[in-house]
Amino acid sequence: MKVLATTAALALALPLAAAAQEKKPDPPAHAHDHGMAAPAVEKAVAVIASAAGDDVAGTIWFLKAAGGVQVKARITGLTPGTHGFHIHEFGDCSTADFTSAGGHFNPMAKPHAGPDAAARHVGDLGNIEAGADGVATIDRTDKELAFDGPHGVVGHAVIVHAKADDLKTQPTGDAGGRLGCGVIGIAKK
Repeated sequence: MKVLATTAALALALPLAAAAQEKKPDPPAHAHDHGMAAPAVEKAVAVIASAAGDDVAGTIWFLKAAGGVQVKARITGLTPGTHGFHIHEFGDCSTADFTSAGGHFNPMAKPHAGPDAAARHVGDLGNIEAGADGVATIDRTDKELAFDGPHGVVGHAVIVHAKADDLKTQPTGDAGGRLGCGVIGIAKK
């Protein structure tokens, strides 16, 4: 009787063990998983959100252009005047004061300067000027920015500051508090 029970248990267990060892289908292949080249990024976007109590908002587009990356932005809710405008090192806008974005994006360890200086942080985009209506726009091509490599902007954050960037004070340009923050992500072509 004991042999029959053991044989019956074994007869049930073998098919279950075989089924458990069946090969599961592979997950869908992605270009980065198999040495295939990922599609080139040609467009990125950051949507600006405001710090608590502010109405700063806007969208910044990064577009592939001859000689660099074209930066196009429209920011609203600013006080009239000049505001520092930088790419920061971390794509993290999670703290109320946006200090989670870290310092200026500076992969080459250069001094802080204006956007046209020979030596500057990659993230030094200078200033934007808000009119009486609180709206600031920018449209410029920047030769330091890229979509990949050490100057790649995707995954970093854009910060709009409370004050003007003086383009010389180290390491921040004395641009004051952080009014708005947006993480740069890949955009649909």
